[in-house]
Amino acid sequence: MLPSLADLLTLPAFAGAEVLSGQASLGQPVTWVHVSEIVDAARFLTGGELLLSTGAVLTDLSSTDAETYLHSLVRGGAHGLVLELVRQLRVLPPALLVAAQAHAFPLIVYRQEVSFAQLTRAAHARILQPPAAVGVPSLTPLLDALSETGRSLPFMQTQLGPLLTLPPRPRTTLMQTLGALLESNFNVAQAARQLGVRRQSVYYRLEQLRAMLGDLEDPRRQIGLHLALAIQTSAVQADAPEAQKG
Repeated sequence: MLPSLADLLTLPAFAGAEVLSGQASLGQPVTWVHVSEIVDAARFLTGGELLLSTGAVLTDLSSTDAETYLHSLVRGGAHGLVLELVRQLRVLPPALLVAAQAHAFPLIVYRQEVSFAQLTRAAHARILQPPAAVGVPSLTPLLDALSETGRSLPFMQTQLGPLLTLPPRPRTTLMQTLGALLESNFNVAQAARQLGVRRQSVYYRLEQLRAMLGDLEDPRRQIGLHLALAIQTSAVQADAPEAQKG
């Protein structure tokens, strides 16, 4: 669940924030936090954002322009504006506050210097925090359905194709790399850390995988590869006891 603006204001990084308007709207969910120093920031909004600004864009605006600026944020779907009243802007334009109050728009100020980097990091960590009650989706029902209908191996062979024909060592290396890439949503740096190799090695292997398997960007293709790797892992585990007996 997305945090509300009120939730974010309770984070230690947001200590010292002073809410000047829009107290009744602090329960709105915040989708992201942006640092914005342009007067037409609204055109980049998708809705639900909290904007952070030093107020530099407001210093030369007339009362009418300041009011127009606030109105544009409201129309763009912003859920709040944080201003640092320290350097570029020391006194809040009265027209901005009046417009914010008229729209019940959260206008928040800091009267001391703050780190916008710390604010965004803290907010994004909270926004991206997975819901406690939601578990990782399981592929077990799909794997069971394939197994029960006798289609597990044909499905795996169709998905992994050329990888299965490689000698054991490169086959294992590329399958492990494919698994790490799928688990990290193709974040090469994260996959490299998981595998304990350099990022350049993962880039090189990714090119090999694309050459052999084709498009890896399609979400449906990625689901198929997840299933195929799970089937292959189960097959290897099932074969291990037989190999030990032999």
